[in-house]
Amino acid sequence: MKALVFERNLPRYAASRVASIFGSGRGAGIGPLQLLDCEPPDLPAGGWFHLRPLLSGICGSDLATLDGRSSRYFEDMVSFPFIPGHEVTGILDDGGIDHAGRALAPGTRAVIEPVLGCAPRHIHPLCPQCARGHTGLCGNIAFGDLAPGLQTGFCADTGGGWSTAGLVAHSSQVHAVPDAFSDEDAVIVEPTACAVHAALSAGVEGDDVVAVIGAGTLGLATVAALHRVVRPSTDCTVLVGAKHAHQQVLADDLGADAVVAPEQLARAVRRRVGSLVLAGRLTNGADVVFDCVGTAESLTQALAMVRPRGRVVLVGMPGKVSVDLAPLWHRELTLVGAYAYGTEAPLLAGEPAAAPTRRSFELALDLVSAAGLGSLVSATYPLERYEEAIAHAGAAGRRGAVKVAFDLRNRKGSTR
Repeated sequence: MKALVFERNLPRYAASRVASIFGSGRGAGIGPLQLLDCEPPDLPAGGWFHLRPLLSGICGSDLATLDGRSSRYFEDMVSFPFIPGHEVTGILDDGGIDHAGRALAPGTRAVIEPVLGCAPRHIHPLCPQCARGHTGLCGNIAFGDLAPGLQTGFCADTGGGWSTAGLVAHSSQVHAVPDAFSDEDAVIVEPTACAVHAALSAGVEGDDVVAVIGAGTLGLATVAALHRVVRPSTDCTVLVGAKHAHQQVLADDLGADAVVAPEQLARAVRRRVGSLVLAGRLTNGADVVFDCVGTAESLTQALAMVRPRGRVVLVGMPGKVSVDLAPLWHRELTLVGAYAYGTEAPLLAGEPAAAPTRRSFELALDLVSAAGLGSLVSATYPLERYEEAIAHAGAAGRRGAVKVAFDLRNRKGSTR
């Protein structure tokens, strides 16, 4: 099969990091990623499927890895060489049982929940987090029957979506795709599940004022989740900072109450809550701020516009940043991460506190359908054009795009 393979190669890693100074994704052709002929991964015993990718997205964490700018925190949580691609929709070559115990026939179209927790690693009993359904917080991602890998797409044993012949997925990771879904709808489910998890874990309530920094894939999906999953049981107001014109239109269409340029977001919050400004920070501010960018600048902005005892939620993957945390201490702020997905307790108006729980991916499937999020897929490329694809993804906002993906269905792909 043809696959894009990321190998441990320090000179290439350094070259890609230097090239990324001129733009994210610019170093794809000289970095550790190479298009190679290789064998499909072996099918492990005990509830595994072969999955042949149809579409596989390029996300911010992929770009950070390719640019040589991901945090060294992750070094012991991956294994080399690995095939990237964790936003995947494909065809199951084998029949078997899905995450909920339902039988799936060969040829079923599916998406994968890529976290490699206890179940795929055949670790029993499950760790406390996996037992509670919070697989994203599993502490066993470097142990068990698989090589280290926090997710499919970062593990040498599983393969990844950036390949023609496919990857292997455990039954606990597999979610069948509704017949009415396009492949574009399906490939956007994984980032949507991240957004659903973030929106539901943020503690939004009542008439909270919520600010969203960033309007890439994660930011727009977070807006959709706030509007359609959180807002039915709250009266929250959603304000969005979006840099590019097409992002502003999309954020408005997905349910934001106000969309402004990033540098105007603090002013929009100030007007909404009636705050004063002191030393560049709001004396009052938003109840919750979602940082969907993950840079020092965006985190500094978030800390400056959240109210005392408010909450800042990191949705975009941060790297090593330098930020003044005096506001965090002085204003008794809460800074929390929102990683991946798990089992959620949806906010349901009038429901008891012990309302039934659902997987983030199940809620994401509903949200993608309701909000038409498949339209966020802006361009697709065959693997052979991977340098163009990754450069396009790295400059998506500037080029009027949102989600860029590899198209394994044909050799041409499409751009728009």
